[in-house]
Amino acid sequence: MLPRVELALDSIRPYLAADGGNVRVLAITDDMVLHLELLGACGTCPMSPMTLKAGVEESVKKAVPEIQSVVAVNLTPMEEQPAGQVR
Repeated sequence: MLPRVELALDSIRPYLAADGGNVRVLAITDDMVLHLELLGACGTCPMSPMTLKAGVEESVKKAVPEIQSVVAVNLTPMEEQPAGQVR
């Protein structure tokens, strides 16, 4: 399953890299939750929560339907982001 997850992530990595970011797989749990680490600009970008759900999770779940959800271990929720930080 990990090779299929990596293949799905590879399809969106160019878009993440265009903004100075990337992701790394940390684990896939027994209940099929993919744990990722946001790297580079993705780790601090205020749009990361949206990118994670609308881009990363959607791509992974389309390629690997067994995955139930995708979480980033180092993601700061949007409501905790400092005001005025829009890219």
